[in-house]
Amino acid sequence: MRILLAEDDATIADYTRSKLEAEGFVVHHLTSGPEVWAEGETGDYTAIVLDLGLPGMDGLSILKRWRAAGLETPILVLTARGSWMERVDGFEAGADDYLPKPFRNEELIARLKALLRRAGGRIKTKASAGGFVIDDAARRVTFEGRPIELTPLEYRLLSLLVTEPARVFDPLEIARQVQGRDDDAAKNAVEAMIARIRRKTHPLAIATRRGFGYTLSGDGA
Repeated sequence: MRILLAEDDATIADYTRSKLEAEGFVVHHLTSGPEVWAEGETGDYTAIVLDLGLPGMDGLSILKRWRAAGLETPILVLTARGSWMERVDGFEAGADDYLPKPFRNEELIARLKALLRRAGGRIKTKASAGGFVIDDAARRVTFEGRPIELTPLEYRLLSLLVTEPARVFDPLEIARQVQGRDDDAAKNAVEAMIARIRRKTHPLAIATRRGFGYTLSGDGA
């Protein structure tokens, strides 16, 4: 399941991201209000964790725009501002839940999972592309009908590719979204994970676009 994390505090974001990834979520982190607004409208996310105090465009304005545009994704609002009137404003704008700072990540994860349960039929628990079928509810992956065993990092990497099968992902972007790092070691780890997934499935299951990255959209070398 893909989560959009909109938080401009680097310490909070890094720790929250690591906890969410440990739970099996694929996390895309953004810090700028305008970027968050655009990504929320165009990206395919299971849920959004939204801080109200974003630079460039505040979270409440983003929330109102998303709901006015018909976005139904479950949204958990984070804020350092804890008055009951601000909570009312957030709920009236379309928030599904509200968590004031400071908070424990265990509570955030519990609330997020509760949101996903309540969302029920709105949540897509299965995704398929390129012969792969990912069942997020069961944490199960098949390739051409055959179950395959993946490590948690391999699972997150494949989920990223399956969610946007026509897109070519740069290795460093994959590293950032899967590992939370974008150094050479992380890039090498991505290449190793791709190689292992190919060995478990088919040499052409994940295509390489030389000079660009990886995709599920057809054969490549």
